[in-house]
Amino acid sequence: MNDAVIDQHRREMCRVGKSLFDRGYAHSTAGNISVRMDDGFLITPTDACLGFMEPDQIAFVNSQGEQTQGAPASKTLSLHQAIYRADPDARCVIHTHSTHLVALSLLGAWSQDDILPPITPYYVMKVGHVPLVPYHRPGDPEVARRVAALIEAGIHADKPLRAVMIERLGPNLWHRSLSAAMAAMEELEETAKLWLLSGRAVKPLESDAIDELRQNFKLRY
Repeated sequence: MNDAVIDQHRREMCRVGKSLFDRGYAHSTAGNISVRMDDGFLITPTDACLGFMEPDQIAFVNSQGEQTQGAPASKTLSLHQAIYRADPDARCVIHTHSTHLVALSLLGAWSQDDILPPITPYYVMKVGHVPLVPYHRPGDPEVARRVAALIEAGIHADKPLRAVMIERLGPNLWHRSLSAAMAAMEELEETAKLWLLSGRAVKPLESDAIDELRQNFKLRY
């Protein structure tokens, strides 16, 4: 374990957490962030406010599942680990209880396979398909099993997922870097806001428009 690299990631996790909190994408002690390391994971503490974390609070859990540093790890660690096992490209995970996405899951998602219709090009480009996972209590291992199965099915169909939405709780989104994950999380929440503000009446992009995005941006959507 390289302490300098660990410290750098911890500072970045604090920066991203504060940015999400300050702009209203995360609130109170809801939400968590993790980063995959070569020999384990960094994850925010349980019941921590993302806006007020200190780097040395962030937990380090080794590849054997033993916590060796930081405050007690988030109870959703098993879900983050399941995402990392299912998607070899995932280097970080962000989970929030974003207001409009949670509201969407209460009012009714567009479909079980896609919580939102593809109403903007950047939603298609930056986020992609986001399936709905039925409600289970926070930390329930069944959620980890369901999310891993969805990720594996997406990879098999050559339509890899970048996010899932857990009913009544919020989105989990993974990416190659925290900055990219944060940008995609913002796009997901803002698209939910647009769709709700429209009365959930906006038509999706036409299939020809989506095909053009696929061809021009090499999307696997």
